[in-house]
Amino acid sequence: MTGDPAHRVPARVLGAFSAIGLPMAALAIPLLIYLPPYFSDELGLGLSVVGTVLLVARLFDVVSDPAVGLLSDRVRTRWGRRRPWMIIGLPLTLLGTGFLFLAPVGVGWGYLLAWSLVATLGWTALSLPHNAWAAELSTDYHERVRIYGAGQACAIVGTVLGVLVPGVMQAAGADRGTALAVMFGFALLTLPASIYWLLREVPEPAQPDGDVPWGKGLRLLVDNRPFRRLLAAYLLNGIANGLPASLFLLFVQALIGDEQTAGVLLLAYFGAGFAGLPLWIGLARRVGKHRAWCMAMLFTCAIFMAVPFIQPGQFWFFLAVCLLTGLTVGADLALPSAMQADVIDLDTAQSGNSRAGLFFALWGMATKAALALSVGLAYPILDWAGLDARGDNTPFALMTLALLYGGVPVLIKLAAIALMWRFPLAESDQRAARRQIVQPA
Repeated sequence: MTGDPAHRVPARVLGAFSAIGLPMAALAIPLLIYLPPYFSDELGLGLSVVGTVLLVARLFDVVSDPAVGLLSDRVRTRWGRRRPWMIIGLPLTLLGTGFLFLAPVGVGWGYLLAWSLVATLGWTALSLPHNAWAAELSTDYHERVRIYGAGQACAIVGTVLGVLVPGVMQAAGADRGTALAVMFGFALLTLPASIYWLLREVPEPAQPDGDVPWGKGLRLLVDNRPFRRLLAAYLLNGIANGLPASLFLLFVQALIGDEQTAGVLLLAYFGAGFAGLPLWIGLARRVGKHRAWCMAMLFTCAIFMAVPFIQPGQFWFFLAVCLLTGLTVGADLALPSAMQADVIDLDTAQSGNSRAGLFFALWGMATKAALALSVGLAYPILDWAGLDARGDNTPFALMTLALLYGGVPVLIKLAAIALMWRFPLAESDQRAARRQIVQPA
């Protein structure tokens, strides 16, 4: 790509940049959905132990995310700012996930914690510079939605593979551990190939390189009101999404069916997400990114309110819930990230330096904190309520599960909507910030 990065990103470049989302999502879904019950059930660690260990592992991001973000902003090499960290992150990600997905019987909580830390650090070194790079590919308000939308389309395809392959294998008689091993093998082949394609085809646009003193940089960060709002709303919505994601298999096993049924439901959910993504991209062009995101969250809330009323065995009822809520998954994935790129423009205009790495480090911390809180809080509560995913359950245990899956997320999403409805950064504000960057006062 040459010339002004505000112009439309060529399809060839966009394809190379977005393709990494497929293998990463194919790893992420088993990591999020299948791995916790695998360690708690098959490997016998228990719900509370697994939830606590994963929470502790995610707290490591409090250190790793800012470190990687700052380094990817400040260290300038002949290969660029973002590339070196992705190259470092690749072997760490494969090493950590390999030991987790291929875990033998008899491992303890220390094994889970150690390799979760390695996988988490690798994931940070891969995803954080990639997200920061995406914010710099174009300076155009609407083109950024296209960039993040393309990335999330690849991620949804990878997610479908992450659901479909284990589901088909288990339907054919394979156990959960074998399915996880196959998904790791897929990532082992495709993740290095996609990173090679990205590094070969996608340039890093030139960015302002002024030095920002620590004191001034911190003040600008704290004073960036749109960033504070967006980060808080994203954290809340992440918790709201993380609860049903981390509880999905437990919910299906306790109320709906078995893991084969879960595969069908997940395919319906993410298939609807892929189909609905163009709708939210188009709506964002008409009403703005923040209003489109709020509308998507409101729609999800309306559907989730039905979850506590689902009775055991009501497959078709729950399938309808999965399809309808799946329509909004593209909005949750693409729109907030595109808004984050706009928020960074305000900081760049004031600081004279592109600090996308730092901003996306805080963004990544919010993402991982949301997932960690979801597992770390929900699993012990379900353990206290006496839930047994593979056995008989009391009405109290089932109601606790249903409220955590569908009731609590509604309340949390409503709080996120309240923060975002009057979001103080419109297209005109972003364009003004870009003019100030190009022609500083």
